[in-house]
Order: sequence, then C-alpha cells, then structure tokens
Amino acid sequence: MAFGTLGLGISEFIMMGILPDVAADLGITIPRAGHLVSAYALGVCVGAPLLILARRRQLKHILLVLAAIIGIGNFCAAFSGSYAMLLAARFVSGLPHGAYFGVGSIVADRLADRGKSSQAVSIMVAGMTVANLFGVPLGTALSAQLSWRLPFLLVGVLGFIILYFIWRWVPHVEKLPDSGFRGQFRFLRSPAPWLLLGATMLGNGGVFCWYSYVSPMLTEVSGFAPSSLTLLMILAGFGMVVGNLTGGRLADRYTPGRVAAAMQGMIALMLVALFFGAGIPWLAVGLMCLCTAGLFGVSSPQQLLLIRYSKGGELLGAASVQIAFNLGNALGAFCGGLPLEAGLGYRFPALLGAPFALAGFLLLTIFVSRYEKN
Repeated sequence: MAFGTLGLGISEFIMMGILPDVAADLGITIPRAGHLVSAYALGVCVGAPLLILARRRQLKHILLVLAAIIGIGNFCAAFSGSYAMLLAARFVSGLPHGAYFGVGSIVADRLADRGKSSQAVSIMVAGMTVANLFGVPLGTALSAQLSWRLPFLLVGVLGFIILYFIWRWVPHVEKLPDSGFRGQFRFLRSPAPWLLLGATMLGNGGVFCWYSYVSPMLTEVSGFAPSSLTLLMILAGFGMVVGNLTGGRLADRYTPGRVAAAMQGMIALMLVALFFGAGIPWLAVGLMCLCTAGLFGVSSPQQLLLIRYSKGGELLGAASVQIAFNLGNALGAFCGGLPLEAGLGYRFPALLGAPFALAGFLLLTIFVSRYEKN
C-alpha cells in the first residue's frame, strides 16, 4: 500500500519542483501555474466523498480501482497539449488521492498489531514521504534536463504497477458494516471530527502558503542556484520521512492528539522563522526540513484519530482527512500567490501561512483538552 502513496506523493508534490518549467513551457506566470497545485487538491476533495458509493465493496477491490485512476490521470497530464488540458488532468489525478489514503488507513489499522496502529498508518503514509525524498527530486531533475512531462509519464506507468502489487500482495480485509447512506454522515454530529478537520485544513494551508512556492524562494531569496534544487528537494523529503515515522511512533507512545498539536505548534514557529531567515542559506534549509517534518509528523496521528471518531462512517471519515489536507493545500497555494501578485518577495508566503498554522494548533489544543484529558 505504501507504493500507492508513493505514486500519489510524486503526483501531488512534483508540481512544486517543476513549477517554473511548466510556467515557461506553457507561457504562463508562476502564480497562474500554482493553480495546477490547487486543481489536484480540488480533485481530492471531489473524489474522496465518492467513497460512500462504494461502501459495500471489498476494501481491496476499491484500492484496485483507485490505482487504475492514478495511472490514467497521470498519463493524461503527460500528454496534455494546453494549460486547460493540464488543469483538467491534474483534477483527475487528484480524484483517487483521498479515497486511497482513507481505505489504506483502515486496512493498515486492521492489519496492525495491538498498540501499533499509528505506526502501521505511518508506514503506509511513508510512501508519500519517500516520494518527496527520491521521487520528486528525480522528477525535478528529469524536468530540468528533458521535459516536465516525463515525471507524469513515469507515475502513470507506476500506477499500473501499483495495481498489480495490490492485487498480488494486499490481503482481503473484512468489509465494513454498512450503516446506510445517512449513517455514513452521523459521526459529523460530534464536534471532535470538525476540530480535527479544521486543524488539518488550516495547518496544512499554512504550510502550503510557503511550500507551493518553495523553489523560487530558495533561488530568489536564499540565493541557491537552480541546479541545486534537486538536492534541496531531497533534504525536504528527508524531513518528511523523519517527521512521519517519528509522529507515528510518538502517537503510539503518548496520544495522537497531543503529538499532532505539538508538531503543529512547531510548524507555526518555523514559518515565522522562515520569513526572517530565508535570506540565510543554511538557516533556510534547516527551517525547511523542520517544517516539512512537522507537515508529515501530524499526518498519521490525524488519520488515525478520524478513523476512531467516525464510527459508522469510517470510509468517509478516513478520507475526509485528505479532503481537509488538500483544501488547505488549495487555500495555501492560492493565498501564498497573493503577495507575489502584489509584487512582494518570495519570503512573504511563509509569513502569510503562519496565522493559518497557529489556528490549526489552537484547534488541536481544544481537541486535546476535550477528548484526551487522561
């Protein structure tokens, strides 16, 4: 299942690394190219709720269909002939994202040993962090040397390899009890999931205000050469890997809510520090790694918490984390582009993201005080 999140991770995050190449080839501005990030995120938000239509299906069968869509969507992106076509292809590529994470999280939780649920989910999510460690830097290098279309073509091929892996090795897991169509939404009557979803959206929105434009920030403000972006993306991916595995381990040892709140608070501080320290190359890189570590450090705790607080609607609950994540992604990419369109420098998206991250921290703090008192 981690191979699936690997493909999704490359598909989602590759756009940040190749944004200047896409903009130059299509003859559009970088802020407009940033809408391709938002298109993927909106695809996630549309695709994830559709899981309720498949609630009576075997979980493994759902994963197989989602893997096929990963391949098809990225093939379409690779062969897009215009900005509009690429925008539509990015939307299609995003459709299976939230659903895959939702179903995969439930399968991982059910297969995990007692007391190891967060670590099991973090291992599944690890594919996305490895994508940022190796896949996205490789795609960035291929884009710079050959064409920005090549990474999408490779992910399209990977999508059908993932389909085979799931068919061959993922075991059948008992279907979830069918609580009916209305029963899928009953968990939303509680404040708990709304606190988690709000924290996810705002917290990730804060990060993506900055991260959507990380490449031009590193070159224009920090002073790195464009040729060094591949190595810098590897370092950012390393932060994600460490943060994800650390977050999963700590969540099993303490509580998922406390771990998520602590890491979200760290993100808010790092974004402010990035605004002031982006001009110092070594400091900018260090803060970037800490911020990306926090981004994925909250991932598996939040994913597991939504499964626990969505009884009767686990499919929708698990997928809704990715809806909130990508709504934040779209919001962040849009808001992060506003100071750039106003003529401000590339350090300002980080400053704009800090209040969003702080709001996410406050919502998680409220959640912990209400539901994790002991």
